[in-house]
Amino acid sequence: MRDRDIVILILVIALALLAVWIDLPIDHPQWAKQALFWQQPADLQIKQGLDLQGGTQILLQAAPAPGQNVTPDDMNAAKTIVERRVNGLGVTEPTIQSQGSNRIIVELPGISNPDAAVQTLKSTGQLEFVEIGDPDPKIVDGVYLRTTNSPNPPNKVTQAKVTDPYPDKVYKTIMTGRDLTQVGTTTDSTGAPAISFQLSTAGSQTFATYTSQNVGKILAIILDNVVLSAPSIQTAITQGSGIIQGKFTLSEAQNLTIQMRYGALPVPLEVVDRRTVGATLGADSVRKSITAGLIGLVAVLLFVIVQYRLPGVFAAIALIIYALLNLMIYKLVPVTLTLPGIAGFLLSIGMAVDANILIFERMKEELRWGRSVHAAFIAGFSRAWPSIRDSNLSTIISCIILWLFGRSFGAQTVSGFAINLALGVVISMFTAVVVTRTFMTFLFETRGSEQLRESRWLLDY
Repeated sequence: MRDRDIVILILVIALALLAVWIDLPIDHPQWAKQALFWQQPADLQIKQGLDLQGGTQILLQAAPAPGQNVTPDDMNAAKTIVERRVNGLGVTEPTIQSQGSNRIIVELPGISNPDAAVQTLKSTGQLEFVEIGDPDPKIVDGVYLRTTNSPNPPNKVTQAKVTDPYPDKVYKTIMTGRDLTQVGTTTDSTGAPAISFQLSTAGSQTFATYTSQNVGKILAIILDNVVLSAPSIQTAITQGSGIIQGKFTLSEAQNLTIQMRYGALPVPLEVVDRRTVGATLGADSVRKSITAGLIGLVAVLLFVIVQYRLPGVFAAIALIIYALLNLMIYKLVPVTLTLPGIAGFLLSIGMAVDANILIFERMKEELRWGRSVHAAFIAGFSRAWPSIRDSNLSTIISCIILWLFGRSFGAQTVSGFAINLALGVVISMFTAVVVTRTFMTFLFETRGSEQLRESRWLLDY
């Protein structure tokens, strides 16, 4: 073998060993996880979609106020804010897609508290600092108020615990959440969960002027017209920062922080459909898919070995490396694995040997014409390559069309199938053209390769 072929062989073996190490279901060292800077968080685990690990699917629909027009820009902005809120929830591999002109589909795999998540997503997130004036026993946490910034909210809260003490009164809004620059979760002096905030320069000046002139008065902090806290102003607040206290649990404080941090929705959203997928169904699907994959892999391995003898053995080794590389890519990218995605992977297993079959059949023709084993090997790869390239390229083009269709029309399952199939096709080209060829070069470029012509159980033509 030439020096270049030896280097390629060493690199192929090293890549296969790396794939085995990454694919192992172990707790990989921290330095390996930190190297995946594009993953947040990085854990080198297969990411499972909603249909595999269970979770919640929510369909949100715009619920505008009477006379309010919902524009495409409004829905795009709402989708962006929903995405940010979902990311703030810490959900692994969520899916957020537009559907039609006024709906958004949200899939939350593995969500632990779906009710809180739903409330976080659909809340308009409109924060206001509202002037109450003198202490009022009716203005307590959880009551509903109309404000000058939102005098007729379209999505009035209807829970029994929320009351409207003054249906005909509109309170003055001093400042809104637009002046917030930083929001976080903290604790107050008693250790209870609270929300910390930092104001912009203009907001700080407004806040300082108002609080210095209204010491002893009540300044309510409300979100979506519901009072979070109604504290009295003890002293002028001139530093542009403070905390919002209320009867929050830690989870509630974190969810409110997410709503305030990522801004107010341009249009209210309501939940029109909600489905919960159980993890048991997902585990059963994974188990059956693994069984089907193993059966398919073994069947393909037996076919190429029986049909093509020694070259088939090399193709079988390349196919095993192909499967290992697929799983490695799924972990490194990462790719969210769904049932349609698994179907794409299983389909690609059968397609992975197409290139090898084309090459081996061409080799057999060259041998029948009296070519040497080495010449037949070279001709088999060179003359089969155009067919391999064109067939795989046509499949990749089809996958791109399916992916675009899925992204445009909300058919995420179609996109998952297309992505996994395209990845499989690309990796199969590498394993067939590089891996198999490297192994066969190691055998057929030796001086004794012509002896294989007489060993029909090793080289059948």
